[in-house]
Amino acid sequence: MVSLNRTLKLTAQVNVQQLRIEFPNTQGEQLSAALTLPAQPEPRGYVLFAHCFTCGKNIIAASRISKALTAHGFAVLRFDFTGLGNSEGDFANTNFSSNVEDLLAAADYLRTSYSAPVMMIGHSLGGAAVLAAAEFIPECRAVCTIGAPSTPAHLLQTLEKDTSATTPSYSLTVGQRSFPIQQQFVTDLTDAKVTEKLSRLKRALLVLHAPLDEVVSIDEASKIFQHAKHPKSFVSLDGADHLVSRAEDAEYVADVIAAWAKRYIPLASDKRRQTVETGHVLVGEANRKFLRQISTDDHAWVADEPKKVGGENLGPDPYEHLLAALGACTSMTIRMYANHKKIPLDDIDITLSHSREHSKDCDECDEPSARLDVLSRSITLRGNLSDAQRTRLLEIADRCPVHKTLEGELRIRTQLSESS
Repeated sequence: MVSLNRTLKLTAQVNVQQLRIEFPNTQGEQLSAALTLPAQPEPRGYVLFAHCFTCGKNIIAASRISKALTAHGFAVLRFDFTGLGNSEGDFANTNFSSNVEDLLAAADYLRTSYSAPVMMIGHSLGGAAVLAAAEFIPECRAVCTIGAPSTPAHLLQTLEKDTSATTPSYSLTVGQRSFPIQQQFVTDLTDAKVTEKLSRLKRALLVLHAPLDEVVSIDEASKIFQHAKHPKSFVSLDGADHLVSRAEDAEYVADVIAAWAKRYIPLASDKRRQTVETGHVLVGEANRKFLRQISTDDHAWVADEPKKVGGENLGPDPYEHLLAALGACTSMTIRMYANHKKIPLDDIDITLSHSREHSKDCDECDEPSARLDVLSRSITLRGNLSDAQRTRLLEIADRCPVHKTLEGELRIRTQLSESS
């Protein structure tokens, strides 16, 4: 399952809840993505987020909304479209259709590695893209647009055309950056028929739009709402700007989406979700490889395997968790004793490793042909300590409860629980 002879140095580590991943587009180019996971082992559902035109996955609105949605139990995947951010490819060769293809590639990645998206959220032109892509993702139950145009051709109003050249060229300026646009991009925008797709969307639709949006008029939201069939909802983002740049607006958007989505997204995952009792640990699948989410009543973290054995190396492997349990308990036990006895111990470092040795190499082994699992522990004690104090603290290390458990007579009882 795992390679041996690894070494773990105990350090403080923050729980990993946002994963950096990559997946290929239809051309085989790698797209850079971020997957934000909630604390519970099994998310309520996976959400696919499409950012605004020429933006990236780390734009403030996308990041804040994604993180806020995880508080409601959703896992959110956002990514850089081809040629943007950290994704491979040439932006000049992309168009609205390729954005839709990127969304379908992202949905395929989630479907294969985790679970297909049950909801799609699109910001600005990303909103038009999710409306166009939804019919090709059968698992998607709900679609949400934020400041989206009713048709991609709306973007043509912001293009600058250079007629001095033999072949007309276009450019789009966003903030301080200018993006070259090819004729095929313009043609593709013109040919896209998003409003026609709305009548056959067959998904719950939520339209969010700021009344004073200066980039995409709220009239565009009205057109989306009028063309769509029920169930559909509209929420005004009073006071927000097009980029939803204020933190309070982003949190409001996430709260509204989460409350609205609960009516339409299947609750089977909620029924399977378990409350972890004190003293128990719950391990759930975070993907369909080796990534696992681990929860107690108050904490959550992840476990994974190294890439060389098929994992993504997004968290410690099972043996590293075992070493961490022994090391943490050892350190706590030494500290508790030192504090109680007023020993001037400044700091403790513990390095641990796991290996397997032939019994013939072990003085404590009775069967020379057998192999023995060995946990090696190296303890560094810092402070103005006497030799007698160091010796005593080393003796105390062997009294660590986890140490006693591992060296004691251990039985593991396994039973099959009924699935809910």
